[in-house]
Amino acid sequence: MSGLLDPRDAEKILSTALKNGGDFADIFIEKKKGTGITCEADKIERVFSGLDVGAGIRVIYDGRTAYAFTNDVTFEGLMKVAEEISKVIQGNNVSIILNMQQKEPPYSFEIKEAPDKVSVDEKVGIVDRANKAARSYDNRIKQVIVGYGDAVQEITVANSEGTYINGERIRTRLIVNVVASDGKHIQTGFESAGGFSGFELFKTVSPVELARKAAARAVLMLEAKPAPAGQMTVVMAGEAGGTMIHEACGHGLEADLVQKKLSVYAGKMGEKVAAETVTVIDDATIPNLYGSFPFDDEGMEGQKTVLIENGVLKSYMYDWLTASREKRKSTGNGRRESYQYKPIPRMTNTYIAPGKYDPQEIIEQTDKGLYVKKMGGGQVNTTTGDFVFEVSEGYLIEKGKVTVPVRGATLTGNGPQVLQTIDMVGNDLGWAIGTCGKDGQGVPVGDAQPTIRIPKLVVGGILE
Repeated sequence: MSGLLDPRDAEKILSTALKNGGDFADIFIEKKKGTGITCEADKIERVFSGLDVGAGIRVIYDGRTAYAFTNDVTFEGLMKVAEEISKVIQGNNVSIILNMQQKEPPYSFEIKEAPDKVSVDEKVGIVDRANKAARSYDNRIKQVIVGYGDAVQEITVANSEGTYINGERIRTRLIVNVVASDGKHIQTGFESAGGFSGFELFKTVSPVELARKAAARAVLMLEAKPAPAGQMTVVMAGEAGGTMIHEACGHGLEADLVQKKLSVYAGKMGEKVAAETVTVIDDATIPNLYGSFPFDDEGMEGQKTVLIENGVLKSYMYDWLTASREKRKSTGNGRRESYQYKPIPRMTNTYIAPGKYDPQEIIEQTDKGLYVKKMGGGQVNTTTGDFVFEVSEGYLIEKGKVTVPVRGATLTGNGPQVLQTIDMVGNDLGWAIGTCGKDGQGVPVGDAQPTIRIPKLVVGGILE
């Protein structure tokens, strides 16, 4: 695949950006085609498709960053930006000679049906079927929002260390959000599916089943009794997704927050930070997952990084800048929303590794507690690790059996403390997708966990 910039031109542009000094410079160029479709109030409200082309040029000097972007990706346009960035550094004019070496992406993911080759009518059909399936599920369904999105992103990255790499990323997703009401209570159900995948996603994901699952959850929670409150044992199902590990642990392991002392995990490398049953991994190499990629937004190959191994903190997630501060190599976690943003350390696909227990065995060995089948949103303080999460689908566990559904439950605790107390880890693994927000920019991620048991966690309930 040919790049969006000639390697010889990249050398000249980077040399210009560094002519007054600097430790590192790079160029990120992207050409992104995308389609978005939204159905709300039982009609297609929005259909858009677009093409966005641009480039960002960055120079790192004395631990600081100068960054600028442009939609003019001609050689002349990029040289103009490089000239402007070079003026930020008050050094002597130097001549930089670079030797650009073109790299091939270390691996690729099979795309069977590129979404930009699929008609808008077919995409609208997917949305329409999901909408109809959710609305017809029950007469208590009051609102349904269905969103479809795809993106075909061509990328070229070149840097002053001689890396030149280009490739293509293709992602497709579908989300369904359902609101149900019985006149007294209002409950929601949410489901999503997506991946580093083309339109073939819908060969394995049924829009109708996805929508009915979201609708069933909303209706079920209408009929559920109020959740009890207090400290209790919590069993989180694999299908609950990895919201807990992503929010309560993952962000705290991103190197920029660690270096700013905004993470509870700062200064704890090599220390025991979780139970021996817990291993946490970030992995961009898993085929076709939503947070996967062959190389990150700095040109570093995607990697599998063991963050916590058998309870011991082994690594943080680094981009080029944070890695250089500690004289180590990037872990391939330099990510950005688009050419308009500089890269920062971000998660890819983050998960707790499966353990040895059968999920049913974990339930049977729990006399009384809360079974969390699906997580909702929440808030986390990365400096302390304190969190509050909503439970969108939960049940009581009574004498080793999952019994009645409960609504209105929240989980309150401290991420590091929870990791220390997990005493049973299942042999299953359930993935969820999302768009992770940080520093004003969002990137696609995956997160997962097996069924896990937390012996003591504060559960908030509701009064009626």
